[in-house]
Amino acid sequence: MKYKFTISLLALCFVLLSGTSTWAQQKATIKGQISLANNQAADNVSIVLKGTKIGTNTDSNGNYEIKNIKPGNYVLRVSAVGFTSKEKSITLNSGDEIIENFTITSNSEQLDEIVINGGNKKNPLARKETQQVSRLPLKNLENPQVYTTITSDLLKEQVVTNIDDALKNAPGLTPLWASTGRGGDGAGYFSLRGFAVQPTMINGLPGLTNGSLDPANIDKIEVIKGPSGTLFGSSLISYGGLINMTTKKPYDHFGGEVNYTAGSYGLNRVTVDVNTPLDEEHKINFRLNTAYHTENSFQDAGFRKSFFFAPSLSYQVNDKLSFFINTEFMSNEATNPTMLFLDRGAPLRVHNIDELGYDNKRSYTSNELAIKTPSYNLQGQMMYKFNDQWTSQTVVSRGSSKSDGYYSYLYEGTQYYPGITEGIVLGRYMNYQNSTTLTTDIQQNFIGDFVIGSMRNRIVAGLDYFNRGGIDNGSSYVSNGGIYIGNLDTKTVNEEFFGITDPAKYVTNGDSGKLTKAGSDALLADATMTNAKTKQEVYSAYFSDVINFTPALSAMASLRVDRFMTAGDVSTKDDDFNQTAFSPKFGLVYQPIIDKVSIFANYMDGFANSAPVTEILPDGSRRPRTFKPEHANQFEVGTKLNIFKDKLYATFSYYDIQVKDQVYIVYTATTQTAFQDGAQRNKGFEAEFIANPIDGLNIVAGYSYVDAVLNAGDPSFVGQRPESSGPRNLVNFWASYKFPEGDLNGFGLGFGGNYADKNLIMNRNVVGQFTIPSYTVLNSSIFYGTEKYVLTLKLDNIANVDTYDGWSTIHPRNMRSVAASFSYRF
Repeated sequence: MKYKFTISLLALCFVLLSGTSTWAQQKATIKGQISLANNQAADNVSIVLKGTKIGTNTDSNGNYEIKNIKPGNYVLRVSAVGFTSKEKSITLNSGDEIIENFTITSNSEQLDEIVINGGNKKNPLARKETQQVSRLPLKNLENPQVYTTITSDLLKEQVVTNIDDALKNAPGLTPLWASTGRGGDGAGYFSLRGFAVQPTMINGLPGLTNGSLDPANIDKIEVIKGPSGTLFGSSLISYGGLINMTTKKPYDHFGGEVNYTAGSYGLNRVTVDVNTPLDEEHKINFRLNTAYHTENSFQDAGFRKSFFFAPSLSYQVNDKLSFFINTEFMSNEATNPTMLFLDRGAPLRVHNIDELGYDNKRSYTSNELAIKTPSYNLQGQMMYKFNDQWTSQTVVSRGSSKSDGYYSYLYEGTQYYPGITEGIVLGRYMNYQNSTTLTTDIQQNFIGDFVIGSMRNRIVAGLDYFNRGGIDNGSSYVSNGGIYIGNLDTKTVNEEFFGITDPAKYVTNGDSGKLTKAGSDALLADATMTNAKTKQEVYSAYFSDVINFTPALSAMASLRVDRFMTAGDVSTKDDDFNQTAFSPKFGLVYQPIIDKVSIFANYMDGFANSAPVTEILPDGSRRPRTFKPEHANQFEVGTKLNIFKDKLYATFSYYDIQVKDQVYIVYTATTQTAFQDGAQRNKGFEAEFIANPIDGLNIVAGYSYVDAVLNAGDPSFVGQRPESSGPRNLVNFWASYKFPEGDLNGFGLGFGGNYADKNLIMNRNVVGQFTIPSYTVLNSSIFYGTEKYVLTLKLDNIANVDTYDGWSTIHPRNMRSVAASFSYRF
């Protein structure tokens, strides 16, 4: 059997500096196998001789071997993140070759979760085991909920430098709205099962940002499907599910990686990942991930510049008590993306990209008008293991997201120019953003694993306190010129649309705005300044139990009670609102072939607390109106596979989500009336495949279909597909092959892409429809790697296809680009 041999740099130096008398002795060897409590082999477990720098990690079968050990007395320590460590005293004589086997058990961590399979040597893209989905240590086949895991290994293969590109690997997830940077909701929006969702969770806890996240500290991304209010509440997720970023964790030996990536449009990116123990026993471990990123737009203006800094610390006090601290600091400055808002009040004059005639190389902004979106996220966890059955977990999270700078958007204003016969006119509106959102979350969980009679119970019972406060001192919006898109002559455009009669002052590029900082500041000088402060609190209690009636049959029963309290604007009591919501969840799993095939069904609930509104009655008087919680209920059935000796992971599911009691407002010229009888139904099918059919070949693929309709509610939308639903059909695919041996050993190729069906980004009964065309974007890579370094060349959007996303808006996406990435491991 071939064994993996690893030795740290410090250990090597120690050996080299040892005296010649040491080398004269015949050295000893320790070897063995580490297993998990469920009899599965444990990959990447650390084995060290305490008080020395001598150690190694297990291979994919849980085997280890430490050679050339000086005779003497030692303490052998076995440890892995998420598992209880073990120690054993041993005596080595000259020439000994002893065997020491160990079995380690999970300590049921959530934030510092089980990552032993992180180095799956058969398929590094398959890491489906996670605890954050259910807050319990469940295998994928045991979990009645569907989720997708995007690993850091896949992100490296694809040379991913931003979150949008990372999320292209999740079936059924598609971009709706690029990150705007504006306060409160500046992160990007995505459509998941036909509902809008943002990436708002880090390690299962709140992690808000008003800009774009940096992937440097991501170990994996979990896209959790369906209404998940029972375990995650309502404040930060959607009925389609949630996007959770799991961060990298410290480990107990020295190591790291440095990467430099350069590419098209001025891309320059440097990342550093360094890990080191801070004590002799390797109980205190520190890890630092950092990134510096600069990039220009493919358009005529636009840029992004960021610095990311993420130190983390773990401390294993003893077998019962451990601590974990994760911190992330992000400094980001960028121009906000081009967003063309279509008119929402009059019939559309154009209905597709061809009729619009927009040149996607035009940004209609300048690099002087940027917005800064600094953020930080602090998380702390304490785990205490009472016994083999019960563990306590206490977690605290504190976050801040800020917006400071210029934000602008374009709005179709053709209706204000009744004489226009060709093309459209867009009005530019801008303001100065100055806002901060602060979040605090405190959780106390008790996690149990015990048997009652013949039935195994895995339980989590928890309390959760969430607080979100906002301060907004930005300006009101002001008009900053207009933009004409069409083929009319310069004289007509200037005189009829922009009111410019002096030919010497004619606008020749179709844009009459002021795009300098000085010009914009002059427009904003007379703008009204906002002075608003908001506060929201949520107290929650939840309980979830997975009962194994037999090894093959299990059921999940969960319930959450949520007390929502909002002060709205703290300066007035008119918008204060308190509300209580209940959220159940049930699941059933049957494994006809245990650990290979499962058939599942679930009923899941999501909910939303709607803020009060003020109605305007026909007589001009005003009346406050409050609402009961809005609910979405999902029924889902499907199957999960893990077959051919872990060579194929697959999930197939059909879901039906029905939303009721939706709140909407109907406006007339003199009234504003609120209703709560809206109803929506989203149905769909999803398939996901992760395969390793032959040694060296890895495949990730997915397909989704979403059928959505608003059955009741706002007359403008009833009977139509909601604009947040995204394309009906989506396909994602990536395959890579690395030559495992021979002259080409270390070389590899990657190829894949995404298909998106046409998308109705405007779909209303009076206004009409605007359709973004379907597209197929293909990408490829070639790479060469050794144990120490990897060089990758990546070509994105090979055919240079024009692509757009939108949500009653039009946003052009990146064109063809090339990137080269070099990584060095130590």
